[in-house]
Amino acid sequence: MAISLTESAAIRVKTFLSSRGHGVGLRLGVRKTGCSGFAYVINYADEGQPGEVMFEDRGVKVFVDPGSLGLIDGTTVDFVKQGLNEAFRFLNPNVKGECGCGESFSV
Repeated sequence: MAISLTESAAIRVKTFLSSRGHGVGLRLGVRKTGCSGFAYVINYADEGQPGEVMFEDRGVKVFVDPGSLGLIDGTTVDFVKQGLNEAFRFLNPNVKGECGCGESFSV
C-alpha cells in the first residue's frame, strides 16, 4: 500500500508548511458525496492521528485514515497550475468513473 507525490506536489507542501510555520505533512482521505460517490479530502496535518497510516515520499509525510486507504491506495498526488488556477490532482488507479465536473469519483 502506498501514496506517492510528484515533485510538484512535494514542493507545494514543503513551501506551504514552511510559510505557515508549523505542520508535519499532508492528510489525505475521502468522503461520501457528489454524483459519483466519493470526493477527496485534503488538508495540511499538524500531527498524526491515532490509527492513521503514514507514508513518506520526497521528504513529505502523508497521513491517511484506514477507512479511506482502500479507495486511494496507489494514488499519486500532483500539484498543477493552469493560468490563475492551482490545485492538487489525484491519479488514482482505483477509479472506475468520475462525474462530469471532476469533483467526485466511483470505485
